Amino acid sequence: MKPFFERASTRTLQWLIWIFVCLIIFVTYVSEDGWRQSGTYAVLHCLFYATLIYTNILVLFPRLYVTGRRTWYFICVAALILGLGVIRGFVYWWVYNTYFAVQHDEMLMNTIYSCILSNIFIYILSLVFRIALAYFGLKKQAQEILLQKSQAELNLLKSQVQPHFLFNTLNNIYYESYRESPRTALLIERLSEIMRYFVDESPKQYVQLSTEIRFLENYMALEQIRIRYGVHIRFTKECDPETRVPPMLLMTFVENIFKHGIDKTSPLNSVDLVLSGDQNRLRFRTRNKLHRPPGTAPGSGFGIKNLRERLRILFGEDFELDTHVEGLYFVAFLSIPVPCN
Repeated sequence: MKPFFERASTRTLQWLIWIFVCLIIFVTYVSEDGWRQSGTYAVLHCLFYATLIYTNILVLFPRLYVTGRRTWYFICVAALILGLGVIRGFVYWWVYNTYFAVQHDEMLMNTIYSCILSNIFIYILSLVFRIALAYFGLKKQAQEILLQKSQAELNLLKSQVQPHFLFNTLNNIYYESYRESPRTALLIERLSEIMRYFVDESPKQYVQLSTEIRFLENYMALEQIRIRYGVHIRFTKECDPETRVPPMLLMTFVENIFKHGIDKTSPLNSVDLVLSGDQNRLRFRTRNKLHRPPGTAPGSGFGIKNLRERLRILFGEDFELDTHVEGLYFVAFLSIPVPCN
């Protein structure tokens, strides 16, 4: 079981601190002033201490000092110390003369002066008190974050049960269908690889270019099932397969081709993809026949816009993204820097 101070809330700890302070004050004065007078002043001390401390750390410090108005902060602190000192001194003097004095005490100004001096000390303690509260707050927040992280990891493990079950089932279907229809088995294998890419690779910051290429090839193979006459695809790869790239970065161009660049009633669909690169940059160029609804500008869809925003997040301005029309063809071009290994 965790220690009490780790389990208790910040508010509970504050109540315990004030009760402890009240008891210390009571024990300090009880031998000289008796339990009734000591108890009264212990409560009054704690009330005024709490007023000064919480006014500083909950009102003045966050609203003035933190926001940069530090001159006003120190002016208000001085006014708080003096004003509360006067009120506190008068209250102490009145309570003493009304309930406990054997003879009337005329030294009101001395009492006020003493209270102002002690308020300066209490103000310094309020800064320490604020640091302590911030420490306990941050510690509790860190514990909550760790708990959420553990819960997220547990949920991730639970969520991986279903995909892995699906992968195993697809593998079994693949072996069963391979005997009857090898082509169907191959498509099932491609689908399984695509799903595994989504689960295992897409959450990563970078993947190998060979993995990304395999994903694109699987996607295009499955897309062709829906096209009656098929598509003639020329995919030229002149790059290092070990190059690392952000996952799903090249997918937008290929997805747009099958959404807008294919005529399903024509047997003459063709697509050119060229992936090239060197040690500094990776370039991807696609070219397909232009098929689009009337009045639709090429490259104006959400896919290209989202890709541009993602590129800005990843590379700042160090990228080139261009879509344009060349005669009867739509061309898309992407150039990005290659991360250092």
